[in-house]
Amino acid sequence: MAPRGGHTAAASSGSEDEDEEAGFSRSYFLAKEKEPSSGKKRARAAAGKLSDLNLVDEQVLRASLAEIPLKHEEEIEALTRSYKEQYHKWLFELRCGFGLLMYGFGSKKQLLEDFASTTLTDFTVIVINGYLPSINLKQVIATIAEIFWEQIKAKHKRQPGTRSQLSQVFPSQSTDDIISFLKSQTSDDVDDHISCCPHVHVVASIDHVNAPLLWDKKMVHTQFKWSWYHVPTFAPYKVECVFYPLILASGGHAQTTKTALVVLQSLTPNAQSVFRVLAEYQLANEKEEGMPVSSLYTKCRERFLVSSQVTLNSHLTEFKDHDLIKIRKHSDGQDCLRIPLVSDALEKLLQELA
Repeated sequence: MAPRGGHTAAASSGSEDEDEEAGFSRSYFLAKEKEPSSGKKRARAAAGKLSDLNLVDEQVLRASLAEIPLKHEEEIEALTRSYKEQYHKWLFELRCGFGLLMYGFGSKKQLLEDFASTTLTDFTVIVINGYLPSINLKQVIATIAEIFWEQIKAKHKRQPGTRSQLSQVFPSQSTDDIISFLKSQTSDDVDDHISCCPHVHVVASIDHVNAPLLWDKKMVHTQFKWSWYHVPTFAPYKVECVFYPLILASGGHAQTTKTALVVLQSLTPNAQSVFRVLAEYQLANEKEEGMPVSSLYTKCRERFLVSSQVTLNSHLTEFKDHDLIKIRKHSDGQDCLRIPLVSDALEKLLQELA
C-alpha cells in the first residue's frame, strides 16, 4: 500500500505545480488587459521608429566620407598592377571578336579608362558613362553612328576614287536613315545590333548582383560574346554614386521635393489634381494649421475631381502612406491636412508637376 500512496502524493504535487503556472499566466494576461492605453503609448514611443532618427545633412555626410583615409593601399596597387599585366590579353580577345565584361567589388571606371588610354590608342574609343541618370541609349547609338559617318567621309575624302563605293554603302549619304532606324527599335534590339557589328567591340562593367539577368543565353554567347573577368578594385564609387541619395542623409528639402514628385507622377491625374488643390490652399493660407477635410472635399466636388467622400479618402490614404500629407486636429476638433514642405519647396513641386 505504501508505494501506491507515494505515487498518489507525487501526482497531486505535479498537478498543483501546473495549476500554479496556469494561475501566473492568467494573472499576466489580465494585467496586460487592464494596462492603461497611455502606458502602451509610452511603450511604443520608447521603442522609436526609423523616421524619428535625426539624420545628418547629405552634403555634410559626403564631406565626411571624403575625409576617410584609404586603407590597404599597397595591396590595392599590387592588384591594379596585376590587371594591367592582362591588358595585352584583353586586347587580343577584342581582336578575336569578343566583348569584355568586368565585374567585382569596387569602381572600375579608372581601370577601364586607363586600359582605353594606354592600350586602345590605335582605335576610336567612345566612353559611355552608364551611371548617369539622364543617359539615353538611343541618343548614344545615334551619336556613335554620326561619329562613324564623319570618319568614313573623312577617309574617302582622302581617297576620291572610291566615292562611288561610298555611295553604294550609304546611298543617302547622311545619318537620317540610321537615326530613324534606331528610333523604331527598342533599346535592347539596338544594343544587340551594334554589338554584332564586326568593327565594334564592347568593353563594359557591371556592379549589380542581378545585372547578368539583362541578357539571355543567346545574347551572351552569340551577340555580345562576353568574356567575363573578375576584377575587384575595392575603389570607392565616388563618381557613380554622386547622383543617388545616401541612406543616412536627410537630403534636405531638395531631396524631399524630388521624392514627392516621383510619387505624385506615379498616381492618377485626379489624385494629382486633389494634391494640387491642397497645395494651393496651403500656399494661400500659410498661417493656418491646415486645410479641413470637409473644405477639401467641397472644392474637389466643385472641380469634379471626386464623386464621393470615399473616393477622396482613398486619395488621402495614398498620400498618407507615402508621407505626402500630415493629418492633425484643428482647435475646433476637425481633421486638418497639411503638406510637410516649406512654401518654396511646395511651389517648386507644383511647377515641376504641371
